Amino acid sequence: MNRFVAAVRALRTAAPHELPDTVRDVVVKEYGALGVELFLADYGLTVLRPVSVLPDTADPVSVHNSAAGRAFGAQEPFAEPAADGGERLHLPVTVRGDRLGVLSVTLPAGARDDDRLAELAEIAEVLGHEVIVAERDTDLYLRARRTDRLTLAAEMQWQLLPGRSCARPEYELGAQLEPAYAIFGDNFDWSATADRLMLYVTNGMGEGTEASLLTNLAVNALRNARRAGLPLADQACLADQAVYAHYRGRSYLSVLMFDFDLATGRVLAVDAGSPRLLRLRAGRVEQIEFEAQLPLGMFEETDYVAQEFQVEPGDRLVSVSDGVYEAVSSEGETYGRTALARAVQATRLLPAAEVPRAVLRELTGHRGRSAPDDDALVVCLDWHGR
Repeated sequence: MNRFVAAVRALRTAAPHELPDTVRDVVVKEYGALGVELFLADYGLTVLRPVSVLPDTADPVSVHNSAAGRAFGAQEPFAEPAADGGERLHLPVTVRGDRLGVLSVTLPAGARDDDRLAELAEIAEVLGHEVIVAERDTDLYLRARRTDRLTLAAEMQWQLLPGRSCARPEYELGAQLEPAYAIFGDNFDWSATADRLMLYVTNGMGEGTEASLLTNLAVNALRNARRAGLPLADQACLADQAVYAHYRGRSYLSVLMFDFDLATGRVLAVDAGSPRLLRLRAGRVEQIEFEAQLPLGMFEETDYVAQEFQVEPGDRLVSVSDGVYEAVSSEGETYGRTALARAVQATRLLPAAEVPRAVLRELTGHRGRSAPDDDALVVCLDWHGR
């Protein structure tokens, strides 16, 4: 049995809570490593937190100005000098475009070669898949992602999300919520098949657990309709009925829904409320306008109609909630379309997974304070087509 097969087998047979110790032991044994550390990105995407010594974790490292953060951002292995002339490799831990963290491996001097680097990078990817599966059976990795305690509403919202990014040959997706540890009702969701991508951007109503309960009801109603094979407009109708049946119009929420044809770039959209959509095409940013329809649950048995538009290879779509578009500075100036378009232009060279966080940093500068008055959600989609 060669060393790579042995490492993968060890990870696949490890108990869920033992993955950090297992990857350390097998990489030390099979690859001669001097040290191995698994870091996971926190909910706010500000730091990478070590998993190995919970609950009293070692010091985290910055996502923005560290060697491990550089590997995380670029999604490429990055090497830095280690003690005694050795080398520390930082390898992205990523699952189908969803950036989980970094595996840091310290090798003795002269030990790195192309085969070893390629195998270690693949081991980091296998480890990511195992972490996702292990999260069904242990809280170890969820706890490691927290720099602070989540509110109950935030706990409910994060458990509802599909991930923070994903990638396929036809598209790349990235999304982020703020404040990460106290979000209320904003949400995003996506699901893909061989031929279609469905994407949902939800602008919640209210505060605290009540807002989260409302969003949970609506998102699960949309998923129920989608998994029954219903078209986009009918999904909106079913979710509208579910929300109205429970709240009788006292509470409702907005959602922007998309159904992408992966082969043609044809998109069906239902605009049931307030999330905005901007498109960056050939260097020009413009807002895509839809016929506004009623939010889900406002009235009984609302009919929804899907509208159509086209995306082309190279297009970038950025959707935001009201917490971004209507954020107000200390001088009373609304963020609005102009500032958002400027932020989309300024981040045009970043990959889709990094755009939401960069836009939210820009938004914090506009507000002049770190604590927002409302949830802020940014979703970015880069369209490559077939």
